[in-house]
Amino acid sequence: MFITKKHMSRRAVLRGLGVTMALPMLEAMVPARTVFAKTAAGKVRLAAIEMVHGSAGATKFGLQKNLWSPAAVGKGFDLSSSSLAPLEPFRDYLTIVSNTDVRNAEAFELPEIGGDHFRSSAVFLTQAHPLQTQGSGVRAGVSLDQLYARKFGQDTPIPSMQLCIEAVDQAGGCSYGYSCVYTDTISWAGPNQPLPMIRDPRLAFDQLFGVGATPEERAIRRAEDKSILDLISSQLSRLNKEIGAADRTRLSNYLDEVREIERRIQKVEAYNKSGEVREMPTSPVGVPDSFDEHVKLMFDLQAVAFASDTTRIFSFKMGRDASSRVYPTSGVTTGFHPASHHGDREDRIMDFAKINKYHVGMLPYFLKKLKDTPDGDSNLLDNTLVVYGSPMGDSNIHNHKRCPLFFAGKAGGALKGGLHVKAADGTPMANAMLSALHGLGLDEIKSFGDSTGEFNLTTAPETTAAQ
Repeated sequence: MFITKKHMSRRAVLRGLGVTMALPMLEAMVPARTVFAKTAAGKVRLAAIEMVHGSAGATKFGLQKNLWSPAAVGKGFDLSSSSLAPLEPFRDYLTIVSNTDVRNAEAFELPEIGGDHFRSSAVFLTQAHPLQTQGSGVRAGVSLDQLYARKFGQDTPIPSMQLCIEAVDQAGGCSYGYSCVYTDTISWAGPNQPLPMIRDPRLAFDQLFGVGATPEERAIRRAEDKSILDLISSQLSRLNKEIGAADRTRLSNYLDEVREIERRIQKVEAYNKSGEVREMPTSPVGVPDSFDEHVKLMFDLQAVAFASDTTRIFSFKMGRDASSRVYPTSGVTTGFHPASHHGDREDRIMDFAKINKYHVGMLPYFLKKLKDTPDGDSNLLDNTLVVYGSPMGDSNIHNHKRCPLFFAGKAGGALKGGLHVKAADGTPMANAMLSALHGLGLDEIKSFGDSTGEFNLTTAPETTAAQ
């Protein structure tokens, strides 16, 4: 099987008919006389998340009311008036970076004016200015997640995964002379290599657990209405006899998580096939109508993938520019894009801030999952870098100044957390991302996008100057 006289391989898997399931880190995987803490942590995980349309806090009124970043820099910040308030339980893991700009999302030439919504997403993780084209000759830059995947993603079964919530097109032209691919993805393996994103949780689940080699095989397995755990039951039984009590508990918790994700996907599919009226009838059958449920499923998939080291790298696009989706549980009935064009009216800015807060409010679910998952002698949140932000600032005027950005997690010790760092006016967001790349172990990268130098992510003077 997979247990040697000394220890179990970290790459041990359970195989069934058309299923390959990686395992969480177990004590049995630690070589004899090796400290568990040193071997279990592995490489830092990365989850890069984009939410479009900037923030209410980038407006003049929003700055006065601290609707995004808190008033105080350093450690003594107050999140109560901010859209970041839902992150208060995780403030010790939070590094807020305020007042940075994304200049490469701006129009450089006259024909590019007006196309901000259709190029911005391509800039977020690349910090590169996209080539205006509706043809196949797209060009941006290599994204932060893919730079990390090149160096640290190659020794996992899946080097990286790309997820999204909104519908994607990936073909043809959108508006203002830009290919739709710029709007549909935030991950670029090369300047001319945009990576497609997965919207359907079922497809992501099947890829993570190697379910079926072809769509036909996957369809047959789903029609059997069995859990993937049923297909590996004999191997599970044998494994449980050969590992210790602590490992059995850890394995059981992990399998419970996998089964619960699978059960929820099956429930969504059953409802969507039932003939009941759907809010989004054109969505794939595995996509929930509920934004909350969809996002949580995607976060759960990321958490189990990190736990099993199936992949260490996710990019996650939680919105699509110019989407008019309504989020009823945010307390605002205006569509997302119309709400972002608030006309600088204070009451409408406050409504937009509620939507921002609602979106940020999805994150604590994910952060808690990571914190509750052991990883060596700590937890996954200690060994993960979560990037959350937008390449747009004040969406009402389509500018790219004072763009939202924060990091969560300790990144294996590279970040201390509990910190708000305010940049000097004109500082590129790329500076903060360059420093994040260095914290992830990519010290050989000397510049990123339009970076002008590093950015201090661990201490906060009154302002951190552009370098």
